[in-house]
Amino acid sequence: MITFSKYRKILLITAFTVTSIFLLTQCMQNKKEKTAQAPLVRFEAFAGSETCAGCHRKIYETHIHTAHYLTTRPAVQEFIKGSFDKGKNAYAYDSTFVIVMEKRDSGFYQVGYFHGAERIAKRFDIVVGSGSKGQTFITRFGNRLYQLPVSYFTAANSWANSPQFPRHPVVFNRGITSRCLECHSTFVTKFATNRDAQEEFNFNQIIYGVDCEKCHGPAAKHVEFQSQNPTETKAKYIINPKNFSRQQMLDLCALCHGGRLRKTKPSFQFQPGDTLSNFFDIDSSTVLPENIDVHGNQFGLLRASKCFRMSGMTCVSCHNPHENERGKIALFSERCMNCHNGQQAHMCKLTDSIGYAISKNCIDCHMPLQASHSITELLPGKQEPTAAMIRSHYIAIYPNESKNFSSFNNPANSKKTN
Repeated sequence: MITFSKYRKILLITAFTVTSIFLLTQCMQNKKEKTAQAPLVRFEAFAGSETCAGCHRKIYETHIHTAHYLTTRPAVQEFIKGSFDKGKNAYAYDSTFVIVMEKRDSGFYQVGYFHGAERIAKRFDIVVGSGSKGQTFITRFGNRLYQLPVSYFTAANSWANSPQFPRHPVVFNRGITSRCLECHSTFVTKFATNRDAQEEFNFNQIIYGVDCEKCHGPAAKHVEFQSQNPTETKAKYIINPKNFSRQQMLDLCALCHGGRLRKTKPSFQFQPGDTLSNFFDIDSSTVLPENIDVHGNQFGLLRASKCFRMSGMTCVSCHNPHENERGKIALFSERCMNCHNGQQAHMCKLTDSIGYAISKNCIDCHMPLQASHSITELLPGKQEPTAAMIRSHYIAIYPNESKNFSSFNNPANSKKTN
């Protein structure tokens, strides 16, 4: 028989247990909600690189000439590389359909003509690409973005069918996603849409190009603090990648140079110093260098290189992101020589036969230009696409390149020629 005191004791224990479980569940739920509701990066947190120029003028003036900064710009004449002159402004898909690049009162357009009659006209709104290899173009339709069918190919100084676009039918409806923009801009605000709907963007809240804040983080709070405390010499509320660990530095660059990443969190939420695998599914499997395209996965190629595996090098061991160093072979070779100086690492075996000239061009032998399989464009009158030539980031010995370089630079061969 259960007495009243025992019944009361059981009741209290039961109530305590239920309450404890409830509180524990709430605690766990609150923790989940806090994780899920982490503050999103917003447009208002950014200052814009022009604001950075107020204190960092020299860096700003060199950075605005880099391919990073110019990777997206508004579609005005200053930034569009292709010609709009008659005779140079058309791309014919066949004898019946041609797209003509035209300058009209409201901007620049790709105009489709079928048997000479205008059928479609879409405006250039955004230029993608600095023009070092080429440019492609984006048009707006409401709050959505679409890639235009005709691009510009620098090597041929010609308009061309956009990479991976079909020749027939001609399409104007290839959608642009936030992931595309994540690597070709610093920030853009995305409107909320249904999960399966095409993404929509707020074009009043876009920061073109890969500018200061892509690597240093949103700077509005930093600017506000420094403006109010002009004598403060210790920077606050700003990120300096110089203080990053090797992995943090690599993750920052791999965000856009690490191949096809499948995002697990919204675009533009990864910030400098974050761990990339917290925002993307990372494929850590070993891939042979010959199976990695030279475009878009420079980190994958670098990671496979012995130079990378046997040292603590990062991307900035060779690249200065503040300056346009494209084509400066001797400068990059000088950076190779920081390690390959005969004391810290192996010297090139061609040194004895070629001499001093070897130190001025490590790049063409060990990081040659190679054809991209993903950036190919169909030029006018051609049946097969032409590949963009992009420098490989797989640092290795390439026998054919070494043979050609040795033949051209060997002093003995020069004497025979004379």
